[in-house]
Amino acid sequence: MFSLRPPRPTFRSYLLPPPQTDDKINSEPKIKKLEPVLLPGEIVVNEVNFVRKCIAADTSQYDLWGKLICSNFKISFLTDDPMPLQKFHYRNLLLGEHDVPLTCIEQIVTINDHKRKQKVLGPNQKLKFNPTELIIYCKDFRIVRFRFDESGPESAKKVCLAIAHYSQPADLQLLFAFEYVGKKYHNSAGNINGAPPGAGSAAGGGSSQKTPLFETYSDWDREIKRTGASGWRVCSINEGYMISTCLPEYFVVPSSLADQDLKTFSHSFVGRRMPVWSWSHSNGSALVRVAVIKDVLQQRKIDQRICNAVTKSHPQRSDVYKSDLDKTLPNIQEIQAAFVKLKQLCVNEPFEETEEKWLSSLEGTRWLEYVRMFLKHSAELVYMLESKRVSVVLQEEEGRDLSCIIASLVQVMLDPYFRTITGFQSLIQKEWVMAGYQFLDRCNHLKRSEKEAPLFLLFLDATWQLLEQHPAAFEFSETYLAVLGDSTHISLFGTFLFNSPHQRVKQSTEFAISKNIQLGDEKGLRFPSVWDWSLQFTAKDRTLFHNPSYVGKSMPCVQNGSVKPFKRTKKTYSSTLRGPPAPAENGLPRDPAPLARRSSLVLRGRPAAARPAGARDPDGVERFLGEWRARPADPHGVLLPPLSGAHVRLWKLRYLRWVPEAQIARGGAVTALHRLSLLADEVDALSRTLRQPGAGPERGRLYFRARGPHDAPATPDFLSSSFPFSPVGNLCRRSILGTPLSKFLSGARIWLSTETLAGED
Repeated sequence: MFSLRPPRPTFRSYLLPPPQTDDKINSEPKIKKLEPVLLPGEIVVNEVNFVRKCIAADTSQYDLWGKLICSNFKISFLTDDPMPLQKFHYRNLLLGEHDVPLTCIEQIVTINDHKRKQKVLGPNQKLKFNPTELIIYCKDFRIVRFRFDESGPESAKKVCLAIAHYSQPADLQLLFAFEYVGKKYHNSAGNINGAPPGAGSAAGGGSSQKTPLFETYSDWDREIKRTGASGWRVCSINEGYMISTCLPEYFVVPSSLADQDLKTFSHSFVGRRMPVWSWSHSNGSALVRVAVIKDVLQQRKIDQRICNAVTKSHPQRSDVYKSDLDKTLPNIQEIQAAFVKLKQLCVNEPFEETEEKWLSSLEGTRWLEYVRMFLKHSAELVYMLESKRVSVVLQEEEGRDLSCIIASLVQVMLDPYFRTITGFQSLIQKEWVMAGYQFLDRCNHLKRSEKEAPLFLLFLDATWQLLEQHPAAFEFSETYLAVLGDSTHISLFGTFLFNSPHQRVKQSTEFAISKNIQLGDEKGLRFPSVWDWSLQFTAKDRTLFHNPSYVGKSMPCVQNGSVKPFKRTKKTYSSTLRGPPAPAENGLPRDPAPLARRSSLVLRGRPAAARPAGARDPDGVERFLGEWRARPADPHGVLLPPLSGAHVRLWKLRYLRWVPEAQIARGGAVTALHRLSLLADEVDALSRTLRQPGAGPERGRLYFRARGPHDAPATPDFLSSSFPFSPVGNLCRRSILGTPLSKFLSGARIWLSTETLAGED
């Protein structure tokens, strides 16, 4: 175990080479000249010099010296020292290499190792000792550690208290996004709400397509036409949020339901969340979401009226299948408990000591079991929509939690449009943001919500499982999914900041009035959208969002002066890297799958659980799955997940990217991605030549580019299994007073036990 009383190094030995004699004179001004890069509206609230950031877990020789700054947006560590042991850094344009957004902070622990005291800091708590150490526990599983051995004790205390105060705001309008938007508006009077018209909706990876935000009547109308939904119409009775504050102003309902009927029925639903259309199959079946009817006396009458309306919207007047998600799936408390256990497992110390028990410990968290349950239930509903051709109604208490996950997964499995970058972003806008998913509470941005639950992360995890199983069917990569999950912890984007569209309008209008901002015809301030990826990444880095295995649609080519269809092969390039593939059914390995190695992070699941009571025709579901597996793989057709536990894997890039012991230098899945990218880039270049002979080279869509024909260079030195992320300095798991962190983690709801530490001041 490490002692928290390391030898006190001289300041000279860390900043300048030994031969110089005036190191101390030159080094102090060098530190003080370091200044942070601030966004509009961002201000520095406190700072401290001569801070040491701990880098490695087994030695202090790589530690960095610099200045620790707390702003109203982030904590930032500024240093001129080069980052040791790191050969690649995926740079976020909003955040520096050592920055942590305040909304990404989960817990703050201050320590005085001389007095043997420690304290978990709350927003308005006092600190009765001068800290010698600060540990920041982050929601993305990072653990960042700073030492104040050479800092002024009062300055160190003040910066710790400032971080605790600004990372746990008392009010939503104190989040940085409000100051940013207010400043941008005042600095850009000619633009709409401080942003150019239409800004913030561009898809990632340099695509010229715009992501529909579903804030207007026309967006919903286009989606109806895109899916060919007949018997459905866009409803505007909620304009101004006059009916429900947790529904969008515009949504789609059965054409047979008049506005007056909807107004009458709305009072009987929890949150006045009346039936809302999500998607329609080409065969006429539809996917509908609805909250529970709270009026017991009217329940049967209203339920029958809604089912009849959904039936009339089906061309064949087919029956309706209702899925009660509250009875079928784990509740949000169980999901949160599983996630806490997973977090404890992934930051446990030391990693090697738990390797033999890893699989059983992973299974004990139940996280992968829950991911599998959501995939399994979604596949069953795909069967109802695709094979049985009946409409499906998703019913949930409030209709804004579990139904977000299921509705989204069903559409990803059935509609190839939602497997593109633009389509996937529009899906999140439609089924999460505008449907009233409570991002503010579920992500716990204000650090005081008892409703915290990682439902959006569970959806991204389930999507990653499908991506792993069907790589040719998805335009986006797992890097895109990981970065999207990280963006929920950046308090700049309105996409993931509010509990509902109404809350955004109400809160931003109040803020605009308090700041004398003229809104004009706008409904509230226009916050930056997370879909404008140019705010976070360069065009080069955004190419990592693209999946080189993706099989695009047919493209025209020019041959002898005439345009002919050109098709990319549906065979994935990765088969050339691994030799002949195993026998497969619809692109999936046949069961039984090979046994996993002891150190493998694949969960061997328990026997399949019994199907939920009331599920229709379980034998038919199995037949449907069997017939689908027997057909040739179609990346633009229906996708179904293998339901055996062996195929549900731990998303290592998301959960283990900061663990140094889990990294594989020049190894892991990224090595195949590197080779595959080079091959795909060659194919793209050849296809461009066929379509337009004589055309010059253009910027490719992939991060790794082939330098020439048959280019097959060695794997770059900077690649590792955590690429494009780096664990260096992001998981400093040292001991507290000689006790492993795992002792504090055991049984705690959050990183450390507040009950254990809060009183020790």
